[in-house]
Amino acid sequence: MTRQRIFAGSRLRQLRAERGLRQAGFAAKLGISTSYLSQIEHDDRPLTPALLDRLQKLFPLEWEEVAADAGDRRAGALREAAADPLFAAAPIAPEQLERAALQQPQLADQFVALHAAYRRAGQRLQIIDEALTGGTAEGSRLPWEEVRDWFHDAGNYVDRLDRAAEELAKGLRGASSAPSPAVEAIERRLQGGLGISIVYRQSESLRDFDATMRHLVIDPSQPPESRRFQLAHQLAALALADEIAAVVEASPLRTAAARQLLHVGLANYAAGAVLMPYTPFRASARAVRHDIDRLRLEYGVSFEQACHRLSTLQRPGARGIPMFFCRVDMAGNITKRHSATRLQFARFGGACPLWIVHEAAAIPDRILFQLAETPDGLRYVSMAKGLVKPSGSYARAPRRYAVALGCEARYAADFVYADGVDVDAPQAAARIGPSCRICPRDDCDQRAFPPSDRPILVDPDRRDVVPYRIG
Repeated sequence: MTRQRIFAGSRLRQLRAERGLRQAGFAAKLGISTSYLSQIEHDDRPLTPALLDRLQKLFPLEWEEVAADAGDRRAGALREAAADPLFAAAPIAPEQLERAALQQPQLADQFVALHAAYRRAGQRLQIIDEALTGGTAEGSRLPWEEVRDWFHDAGNYVDRLDRAAEELAKGLRGASSAPSPAVEAIERRLQGGLGISIVYRQSESLRDFDATMRHLVIDPSQPPESRRFQLAHQLAALALADEIAAVVEASPLRTAAARQLLHVGLANYAAGAVLMPYTPFRASARAVRHDIDRLRLEYGVSFEQACHRLSTLQRPGARGIPMFFCRVDMAGNITKRHSATRLQFARFGGACPLWIVHEAAAIPDRILFQLAETPDGLRYVSMAKGLVKPSGSYARAPRRYAVALGCEARYAADFVYADGVDVDAPQAAARIGPSCRICPRDDCDQRAFPPSDRPILVDPDRRDVVPYRIG
């Protein structure tokens, strides 16, 4: 079996132009000579496995597109699995991975599947550990916890619904050059297309729909982007009812309450996909290097809505950067979470106190940056911002919380918040963990609890930051 030769000269020239690099600088990044790069860019030479590996590490998003175009997805998946820190002690050369994918395709597929199963098993074990040590039985999950875990297991991306919402948005935009449907277009579709009467009136509910009377009430005290989102939610719930019902029907959720919550969650998901259609939003995100404020202004959405949408860009063949996203309230509770990365959040109890999101919750309207390292040795770049959502009344306290968004440090060049940061500096990263009960670190000054799987040693004659040492 001969290896398919990959020619990607025009794509590499485009990549170099997008990054503002001259041939010499680009060649230096790739570790090759300028003349060799020139030959590749003119399709006189194919990409070698070593160069593909280098491209994956330097330009992971662009590399995926090159690999997909060349039919090299198996080798790419194999490289991704082999890059796990689990194999750091005995790394496999790119040429060997390429040869394995080419000569032993079934074995390569099984290795990738086994690695994915290993990751899922680790996550599942983490859930069980947290449940047992936190005094919460795994079988007693509340309905909203079931739905939260369903979205996590789905990768926070629902292909059928996302594509249907993108088509709906295309129809709403019509001939407009705007990337996102205008609020007037959504109102017209609700009123003219679906026969819904809309009233803006202050009430206890943010949105109140009477299905019998076909009457929708929206609280006008919400910020404009929130009012627009509520309209998009109602439109998605009605126009995409069949798609939403099919996803709910196929879900394994056990209780009626959980299935109803999933219906609401899917309508919210579709609303975000209508306001931020996948293809243009992904292109915009890459163009501004995931600058959330610029995306928020371009699409007329809130800071949180833009963050959440960035965490859903996992369409096969057109993926965005794998992101983690969460929302934390003033008490440190994680009220919304998703991770397309190897970083996993605590499901029970508090999150790691060293995480920057806790500081952000106390300092609204300021973006904070953090370079963090987890116990497995992986580094992440993340931003966090404290937000205040007004209530519209002095009698009701505003909601205060923080959102965080981040990715693995290898994507730092595409994450504007990491500019000027040396992500490889030995002592630069905050050493965070999932939660104290399952974090293996034995030298953390911020520990609230000892790890549940290790004994503690107590010396009455010695006092450190905590009154015990970990065995």
